[in-house]
Amino acid sequence: MYRDASVQERHQGTEPLKKINPTSVPIEKKESIRWLDNVRQSTELLGDPGRCVHVGDRESEIYELSCAAREAGTHFVIRTCVDRLAVNGDHTIAGQIDEVAVKGLHCIEVRNNNGDPDEAVLKIRYRKIRVSPPIGKQKR
Repeated sequence: MYRDASVQERHQGTEPLKKINPTSVPIEKKESIRWLDNVRQSTELLGDPGRCVHVGDRESEIYELSCAAREAGTHFVIRTCVDRLAVNGDHTIAGQIDEVAVKGLHCIEVRNNNGDPDEAVLKIRYRKIRVSPPIGKQKR
């Protein structure tokens, strides 16, 4: 969940917490604007946007970032947490990735819930995907 999405307001101290719909808040009023600022600043400093690849975690998975990177002529790799619509809105990112062969395996040591050592196998898959706007942003 995005940090911005967990914003809650308390009204008059006695009412229950009210959850704010993060899609109704403009990106300019969210902490997430820093991701867009980073794209703009780094491409200006580099002077060659096509050589710039932005890498983001799940917090950076916002549609506006993909739009800003595309407009700037840069590239990006983002770890997703939401299975967004892709292609022409008739597929999802997960469906597109499932069609790709595993391109790398990495074994890493982790700790389980008891703190005991364990091993996790990471399967690496990637491909270029056209991400469709979220339903609430398709008219913009």
